[in-house]
Amino acid sequence: MTIRYPNGKLYHIHDDKKKTENQPKKKKISYSKRGMTLEEDLNATNDYYLLRKKAVIHKKPIPIQVVNVDYPRRSAAKITEAYYRRASTTDYNGVYKGHYIDFEAKETQNKTSFPLKNFHDHQLNHMQACYEHGGICFVVIRFSTLNRVFIIDFPQLNKWWSEQFEEKGKKSIPLKVIETEAIEINYGLSPRLPYLVVVDRLINKQNI
Repeated sequence: MTIRYPNGKLYHIHDDKKKTENQPKKKKISYSKRGMTLEEDLNATNDYYLLRKKAVIHKKPIPIQVVNVDYPRRSAAKITEAYYRRASTTDYNGVYKGHYIDFEAKETQNKTSFPLKNFHDHQLNHMQACYEHGGICFVVIRFSTLNRVFIIDFPQLNKWWSEQFEEKGKKSIPLKVIETEAIEINYGLSPRLPYLVVVDRLINKQNI
């Protein structure tokens, strides 16, 4: 049977085959590469944990003193000048299974190491104080270009922090060392970053 297009041109079976071949192949969905920052991933994860009553962990508010405000419209206010009232401590804190949780979140574009300059003395001092009172303290770091996330417990971070001031001390931690001494978190859908699985390990380790 002869089949023609509306314009009179003959239809050939291989025409459909060509169209199929020329169509772009569908890419596999990756839940770990959607342009979200580490903070956004953690906030979404904490909302998931709170909703399911697994933990109560929130991002700490930043202590800012507002100095000047403009009102371009009656219904809108724009802060034009503000200052930090004091140095902030860590990013997140809360409670999980009766344990106080306190941690910092940091990202780097570096592919081979994590710079210790991303942390500050007052943050280490704060975690030290919490740790001495039985708190579970750690840092969540992300190699953003590699999209890999690790948890480093406070004792290990404190060790690296102190060693950098020694002779020939390293100012950054090689990824290969982090792969050995830290715990990697694999991305998921719900929650985005299932870090409580690692926190359970830190609790068990601290109780030994």
